[in-house]
Amino acid sequence: MPAVEECATKLYNALPRQDDLGQNTVMVAYGGGKDSAYAVAFVRAVHLTLAERHGETFRLRVVTMRHGGMPYQVMLNIDRTYRALGLYDDPDAELLLLEGDQVRPFARDRAMPHRLIEFNRVDMLMGGHRTYGDGRATFCNACNLNVANSFGVAARHGGGVDLIITGDSPQEQRDYALWIRQLARGAGQKPADGRKGFKGTLETLDGLAKAYFEEIHGPENGERVKDRGVTSDISDTLAFFSIYDYTSYASGAHWSLLTDFLDFVFDEIAFNFTESDCANPALMAHLRGLRTEHVYKRSYREGIAQYVDFALELMRRKHFPEHLVEEMEDRYRTDVGVKSMREAATEYGEVAFGLDTTQLVCMVYSPFAGRAANLHEYLAGEQPDLLPEEDRIRALLAGAEDQALAARLERISGLSVTDLRALHDGALWSPFQDMSAQPGLLAKVMVSDPHQKVITAKRNPEGEEVLDRVSGR
Repeated sequence: MPAVEECATKLYNALPRQDDLGQNTVMVAYGGGKDSAYAVAFVRAVHLTLAERHGETFRLRVVTMRHGGMPYQVMLNIDRTYRALGLYDDPDAELLLLEGDQVRPFARDRAMPHRLIEFNRVDMLMGGHRTYGDGRATFCNACNLNVANSFGVAARHGGGVDLIITGDSPQEQRDYALWIRQLARGAGQKPADGRKGFKGTLETLDGLAKAYFEEIHGPENGERVKDRGVTSDISDTLAFFSIYDYTSYASGAHWSLLTDFLDFVFDEIAFNFTESDCANPALMAHLRGLRTEHVYKRSYREGIAQYVDFALELMRRKHFPEHLVEEMEDRYRTDVGVKSMREAATEYGEVAFGLDTTQLVCMVYSPFAGRAANLHEYLAGEQPDLLPEEDRIRALLAGAEDQALAARLERISGLSVTDLRALHDGALWSPFQDMSAQPGLLAKVMVSDPHQKVITAKRNPEGEEVLDRVSGR
């Protein structure tokens, strides 16, 4: 509480209309995970502290970006947090749900829109098909750009906001802004004027997003790329307010607040490795297992073990309580546990993204990208009846018409022929080559990604070892 009192004073001094507190709007993002739940609780305490001091307080805007990897259990955690903090009944609180560019009042039981599922599904497949189902490229790169867009959309909504609360330190904010500018220059773009603050950062990200999604989806999908920019028409004066110095993000330090007062539940579906608001890391592990089993012709469990070793190390680096690390380790400790998680991940892929095992296996081969470099290996290993049709498939990917064959490829990949041709004409990133020497923005993002680990993997039944990469959350 002393930290809350001190933070309340600093926040009050940062507000532009101190003589009329109710005319200020402060925004905080709430993804539904443990850290953001704690941040919302802390900001709510500041919110109420200023109300006690001054008889009025700022308008608190809490924003949740929805995506395909967010299961219903996360919505339940958000709902319980809002109830515990008395936010539903407070006229000075605005609880919003963002679905793409659509802004709606938060509703726990609102169905996941089909349009949003399709949006996330095609990003996942196109990123995954260019990278052998790499965890970060398949799920995180597009999601991070979508998060940036959600900040712009939420910050301009309904007259805009005056401050955005962040748990990042000022140094972390500067490092992130610098990385974005360096990435833009590496992609041949001119970053926005550094004096434009957050607005300039969003403008720079907009240019990166358009370049990235054009590379992933191909110029053939121009309308799709156009829909994937980053909103930047916000106030020139909008700034971040950091609560980093007042809070502890090690969840063990406020365990009773999370689990007793906020009633936060670490659900088996929503809690996966370093994420407590997203089921996608379970799919990342599953894809690593499928790649090891099908492409390397070794065991599914061997691939899972590679991902688990990486992710548990990441959990400890992020200061997860040891009992949560052990809980995650226990899930994958035995053959029975691995089998159970495999079934859960398979079901989740079907429910969240409409993708079956055949389509996921197709993705981890990356058979169509880079002029169909891995097509023969994929057909021989997974679709032997199509092996005699390899030349016909290549002709189809190059533009020939063949409706029956096109329908078959669409079924086994989950992508349209237009998308398959875009993959064929575009780049294929390889984990076995120097990432810094590979062309394109995707490779630049991959090489600078902190959530990766170079490992030694056996890429065939004989045990030939190569350097490989595991990445994810």
